[in-house]
Amino acid sequence: MSDQPQSYPSHRRYVPGYHFLLAGLLALNLVWAIRHVIQTPTPQHWVDLMLAVAFLLIFWYLRDFAKVVQDRVIRLEETLRMERLLPADLKARIGELGVKQLVGLRFASDAELPALVRRTLDEKLGETAIKQAVKDWRPDHLRA
Repeated sequence: MSDQPQSYPSHRRYVPGYHFLLAGLLALNLVWAIRHVIQTPTPQHWVDLMLAVAFLLIFWYLRDFAKVVQDRVIRLEETLRMERLLPADLKARIGELGVKQLVGLRFASDAELPALVRRTLDEKLGETAIKQAVKDWRPDHLRA
């Protein structure tokens, strides 16, 4: 994992072999299968097309399922962190925060967390707005 500083513009993580190479190969395979079905719609070409679509669905859901599990862990971690750091009036409102808001708040430093939670609740900020509002970025190099 990297020890490089993070900020809103640099926090996204891309795995080149997955996000670019595999995605590109699967897209190319789909185009190839569609081309074959259009040119010569044999049963084998239809099977190839169904497999190409299935591979893309697997690619999509592998990523999606991992993100859901990770968001659940983030929700737990941030709830525990907020229980420790927030004043009593904000602790009572932790349940009002959505998962995406908690995902955004995880980047806020301990010092700025209470003010940002209050602002998030009062202004109903979304994940992107929260991340953009963070001044003292707390990096997360373990995001899947």
